Amino acid sequence: MLNFLPPLLLGVIASALLLLNILFWVPILWVLALIKLVLPLRAVRKQLDILILPLAECWIACNSGWMRLTQRTEWDVDGLEGLDHGSWYMVNSNHQSWVDIFALQHLLNRRIPLLKFFLKQELIWVPIMGLAWWALEFPFMRRHSEEYLRKHPEMRGKDQETTRKACEKFSLIPTSVMNFLEGTRFTAAKHAKQQSPYQYLLKPKAGGLALALQAMGSKFQSILDVTIYYPDGIPTFWEFLCGKVHRVVVRVRSIPLPQHLLSGDYGQDPAFRAAFSAWVAELWREKDAQLAALHLSHPAAASSPRP
Repeated sequence: MLNFLPPLLLGVIASALLLLNILFWVPILWVLALIKLVLPLRAVRKQLDILILPLAECWIACNSGWMRLTQRTEWDVDGLEGLDHGSWYMVNSNHQSWVDIFALQHLLNRRIPLLKFFLKQELIWVPIMGLAWWALEFPFMRRHSEEYLRKHPEMRGKDQETTRKACEKFSLIPTSVMNFLEGTRFTAAKHAKQQSPYQYLLKPKAGGLALALQAMGSKFQSILDVTIYYPDGIPTFWEFLCGKVHRVVVRVRSIPLPQHLLSGDYGQDPAFRAAFSAWVAELWREKDAQLAALHLSHPAAASSPRP
């Protein structure tokens, strides 16, 4: 509706609506989260979660509202049929931009349970939002490098323990566990540095997915494999706010759980780790082929401002 406005003005309006939405919903979540902290009884936590999660979904729905008001985005989406809001899902997606998160929340909100992301530890210090993610019990991961772990071996396994504890909480109420297998946003520089064997993807990091499946495999209905493609180039978040994301292509497919990989020790069993990594590599080859096909079927517009 407002997309006739100049991009800069549209970006300012969208930013203001985003901030107002955060300032309205987040304090409510903080209060409920503090009650959970003060009264850490399982029965109390479960009842509060039943209240907190719909509030978070309302927050996301309001984000979708200002997106419709300020954006003129053509959504080409396939694969949302048959999803169940009352089930558990493991959601996997490629990752290119902060816009990915808004796209996933916009499309999946209230179709499946609230998406819970594994976040970098540093993000807890993001003003306002860090505490909001804490209130929603998003797990924060330190993700130490191998060099750091060699110097501090006592820290090895800490992220795995965080994952296990988070999954124990997630198993109490229907949840969608979100995992970006690449572990970071795709850029040409990262792709070249990794010498990634994939054309449109970074190398996948399978450890977090393996731990989540081992901890909650019996709960998950299926794995939702999501592929996001921006035909006119990967946008920055500011370009998104300015209404410059005109087309988004999303493909969702439901993959049966690999029953033979739901038990095993990814960290200590080399044979199991090799088998699991091979399964993930095949999943990634299929996603890379799908992205290649989407590049052909949805070419960039001639006037596209981005490469």
